[in-house]
Amino acid sequence: MNNITVSTAWLVEHLDDSNFILLDASMDVVLGKEPLVYEQFRCIPNTLNMHLEQDFFDHQSSMSHAMPTAEQFTQAAQKLGINQDSVVVIYDNQGMYSAPRAWWTFKTMGFEKVFILDGGLPQWMAESLPTADQYIAPLRLGNAKAIPQNVGVCDSRFMLCNFDKQGFTIIDARAEGRFKGQVSEPRAGVRSGHIPGSVNLPFAQVLDGYKLKSSVELSALFERTIQSNAEQLIFSCGSGITACILLVAAKVSGVQNVMLYDGSWAEWGSCETLPITRGQP
Repeated sequence: MNNITVSTAWLVEHLDDSNFILLDASMDVVLGKEPLVYEQFRCIPNTLNMHLEQDFFDHQSSMSHAMPTAEQFTQAAQKLGINQDSVVVIYDNQGMYSAPRAWWTFKTMGFEKVFILDGGLPQWMAESLPTADQYIAPLRLGNAKAIPQNVGVCDSRFMLCNFDKQGFTIIDARAEGRFKGQVSEPRAGVRSGHIPGSVNLPFAQVLDGYKLKSSVELSALFERTIQSNAEQLIFSCGSGITACILLVAAKVSGVQNVMLYDGSWAEWGSCETLPITRGQP
């Protein structure tokens, strides 16, 4: 495996390992794609429900899907029975949708041994692997503790100070129509358009079915998308979820300097004092 994703074959071999934690990071609402709908609930055996939206978003923030505080992350991770030396694998029921956001949350909190199941639940089911009809419960409290890295996530102030600087590239994961301001935003009160100077790479372009494209394909895609002098990539989307799909794809392709704009367009587009562009960047 690489240091980001694991395959279904790898998971089959390691599903019963000691100190192994499998988390479902699925979200109730799926935006930006036609959601996969299941006739009845299914999950991979030995899965814990991560409760991503409930426990790993900062609900005290004004942003839609704000990153958790260090204290919140520590409490939620320990409640799941996660230890500092646990091996954690995260998936979601859309293939590659919210699991990358959960993975980046763990990474920015200093947790090293965390991976994404490439293709998630739909890939697992497409291979006719066994499923369960309910989650398991945590056996005990863990001892995981957040060690915030203070990199990897930025806010609107950082964006406003840097969006027009050379070497600073913003990549927007939303669909082309939303990026160009040709369609209305799904959230009330949010303007249409994009951050000046940003480039559009709809997140579906880094996917091959339920899985990420190969590292070779992703490398070629990012070479076409970003300028040769790009030193720092900042990923944005509607509210900070699908931007992480691009962020993970960039990391798999070999790009190192990546950040998530946590508030993304839901924040930027809601603030009348922040500049926007419509049409082509």
